Amino acid sequence: MGKYSKPKYPSFSGGVVSINGQKKAVTSKKGNNVVSNYKMSNAEKQAYDFAQNSLVSNLPNINVFDTNTQQGLQSQLDAYTQKGQKMINNLYSPMLNSLKNDIASRFGNLDNSVFLNNLNAIEANRAESVNSLAQDVLNRQDELINNELTRRYNYLNFLQNLQNQANSTMLNYINSSQNNSSSGNSYNQQAYNANLQNSGSSFGNLFANLGTNLGMSLLQSANPGSAAASAIMGIVGRYV
Repeated sequence: MGKYSKPKYPSFSGGVVSINGQKKAVTSKKGNNVVSNYKMSNAEKQAYDFAQNSLVSNLPNINVFDTNTQQGLQSQLDAYTQKGQKMINNLYSPMLNSLKNDIASRFGNLDNSVFLNNLNAIEANRAESVNSLAQDVLNRQDELINNELTRRYNYLNFLQNLQNQANSTMLNYINSSQNNSSSGNSYNQQAYNANLQNSGSSFGNLFANLGTNLGMSLLQSANPGSAAASAIMGIVGRYV
């Protein structure tokens, strides 16, 4: 007589993703928890830590200009102002000298209405140029500040993108390891169900054979024409 044995439930199937033989992501079961872990290389860890630490250190001062930054911006502004003043002087100084020489050669002195009228016109133009330069300097100041802020925000965006890319890479590898684990567990479950079904069929056959043998034994001991013999034959008929 055979012995019925229920198949053993399969153990948890982990998942592993490897590149060039090096494990990058692993999914396993620890106690009642399913744990997935991405294994960073030293270079990846350094880049990830740098991006994270730089974000933390730069965020509080993103809109704050320290003394060195202010001096640097002021130096650029002074250079721009001096360049503008030099251009104005180079433009109007020759005009004034030419006017003086012309009036002196024709009238012998500078105390006349022609000189004064021309001088006033040149001075008016120069004053307008100086006012324009002052406005340009203010615009240049705003431009320098905006450029500095843009540079800082671009740097923070770079750090954020670097960190996001690392997180995306880790999640992709972890998802792959989890998919591998799910595939393994699905296969184990299907194999378990198939074994369970086969074991159930064997158990049913064993029970049927047992019932048939038992019925035949009882039938042989009973009177063939009796009611007991008819009942036994009915039971046996269910299994044969």
